[in-house]
Amino acid sequence: MPEPGTTAVVIVLPGAAPLLDAAWRIDPALVRHGVPAHVSLLYPFVPEAALTGQDEKGVRSLAASFPAADLVLEELVTASGFVGVAVPQLQPIVDAFRDQWPGVRPYRGRFGARPAAHVTVAMGADDPTVSARVRAAVGSLLPLRTRAAAVQLVVLTEEGWRPRFTAPLGSPDGR
Repeated sequence: MPEPGTTAVVIVLPGAAPLLDAAWRIDPALVRHGVPAHVSLLYPFVPEAALTGQDEKGVRSLAASFPAADLVLEELVTASGFVGVAVPQLQPIVDAFRDQWPGVRPYRGRFGARPAAHVTVAMGADDPTVSARVRAAVGSLLPLRTRAAAVQLVVLTEEGWRPRFTAPLGSPDGR
């Protein structure tokens, strides 16, 4: 479990909220509180206490180098206790962020060196019956259209994840 001060860089996908809502209706414990539907670019990122202006400038600049994108989410991905949706269209952005910060191991290396871009819908769905219900509910919503418009740097606080700043994709000044 991450500690307060942990940060992440994500692309929030508001249009994908129905996927998390579907899992929440089955079992609220499967959905992380305070975290909207998103694709993680770097998690964990630099601890909040160690963040520099250069880190923030780098996030803004890299976000500005990619255009906003309309997406169609179609592919359900599952693993033990995990249900997600693949977002291959965002893999170039994920790869660019990982290349910019090569010392940051995605998910602390838990899923290999280069996990695929995805929206986590449910974690901890260890009961096969519950997992099957989540897969069915989420699968019934696909394909789903959404838009990737901004990158956020988020920080875990005692109250949950909170945005530190938002950088629009394709914005020349990153603001």
